[in-house]
Amino acid sequence: MAADPGARILREGRIVIVGASLAGLRAAETLRAEGFAGELTLIGDEPYEPYDRPPLSKSVLLGMASPLHTELPHRREIAARWRLGVPAAGLDLAAGRVRLADGDEVEYDRLLIATGVRARPWPNEEEARLDGVCVLRTRDDAADLYRRLKSGPGRVFVIGGGFAGSEIASACRGMGLPVTVAERAGAPLVGALGGVVAAVAADLQLENGVDLRTHVTVTGLEGEAANRVRAVHLSDESTVEADVVVVSLGSLRNTEWLAGSGLGAGPRGIACDAGCRAFDVRGIVTDDVFVAGDVARSPHALFGYQFLSLEHWGNAVAQAETAAHNMVCASADRRPHLWMPAFWSSMFGVSIKSVGVPLMGDQVMVTQGSLAERRFVAVYGHQGRVVAAVSFDNTRWLEFYARQIERGAPFPVEFPTTDRRPEGRRPVPAGFPDPSLPTHGATVTLTGYSPADRQLVFHPARP
Repeated sequence: MAADPGARILREGRIVIVGASLAGLRAAETLRAEGFAGELTLIGDEPYEPYDRPPLSKSVLLGMASPLHTELPHRREIAARWRLGVPAAGLDLAAGRVRLADGDEVEYDRLLIATGVRARPWPNEEEARLDGVCVLRTRDDAADLYRRLKSGPGRVFVIGGGFAGSEIASACRGMGLPVTVAERAGAPLVGALGGVVAAVAADLQLENGVDLRTHVTVTGLEGEAANRVRAVHLSDESTVEADVVVVSLGSLRNTEWLAGSGLGAGPRGIACDAGCRAFDVRGIVTDDVFVAGDVARSPHALFGYQFLSLEHWGNAVAQAETAAHNMVCASADRRPHLWMPAFWSSMFGVSIKSVGVPLMGDQVMVTQGSLAERRFVAVYGHQGRVVAAVSFDNTRWLEFYARQIERGAPFPVEFPTTDRRPEGRRPVPAGFPDPSLPTHGATVTLTGYSPADRQLVFHPARP
């Protein structure tokens, strides 16, 4: 359906949310808070109500929290019909119907798609079915992996040195388990933070007893007679025996169910405008289908109107709230989604946080602290502007740099600071891998520029 410039306020009728996780729940709460009193349906492929995913690779694996008790709190009563454990299988835009895998159909007046991502599986299906080969994305995944780690395997092998893979390695060392990490790039986290900062992450792993293998790929997983994994073969012709293999190769966006629907959906996500309205395959914005969370691709005014796909907890919440607001209000009251990208992780006793989009940076400079001391802030620049900042155990400056990004502050950073060391006096290449090559660990995906890649200025009409 093409965009309706006079879109009506929706207080009654039917709203369907496909995706019963963080974004779906927060959108449902916002709809009720905004006065929607009609029929509200949430559809989810897992049999559980929304739960929190970040603890799964941190406190759950360490036994500090149960995967069965990570439910997200409900901020208000949503009076919704839950269709859980049955994934969406198709969408009829013209009829306004979502088809479920069990053959049922759910009609809507407005639709929010918040289907998120899933773990990328090991590509060899036979090897992926070996007992002991795991992924980590869902609550069931976490429960299974924790059980295996608790049993005391002789060695854990992690394929991929991104944030999730590094957090899993950290949990293994925290449990005293031998762990090997294989990363095709030169260091863990290089796809997310660039080579300069990733070198610090590599040192962290090595000093905490991780057997870190870089510039290698896994060529095969070997099983034994009982169909259990026993060894991992690498591209350097070495072999590592392992009882548990965790595949941490990033994520896949859940868009396959939209094939043939007419929406602009594909492997990179679902394209939408700044107000979270989905585009159809002709590039025309719809006015009854909205998108939020990890599955969305939307332009961001602070970053050259680049279309960003953000796998961030805070972005899922903020975008869901914006989408829900825009679904039920008049056109004149709609607002854009302009959340500042922010991300956090913890591993080997170090807190890592970021604001902005480090992946856009072609240069980086250390503005506070020292890489050698592993307590620092690194600021990234692109085309003479500050675009991101990353901190290791030094978060107090991040709010300041978020404001610098918002105002388009110049890069290199010009102001003096009291704790800047000699290594931070001038920028150096950030060291991101060739973007045409696959890497692990990025939490932001750059997916193309808007044709309107310019700052718009509106002038009042002359009499």
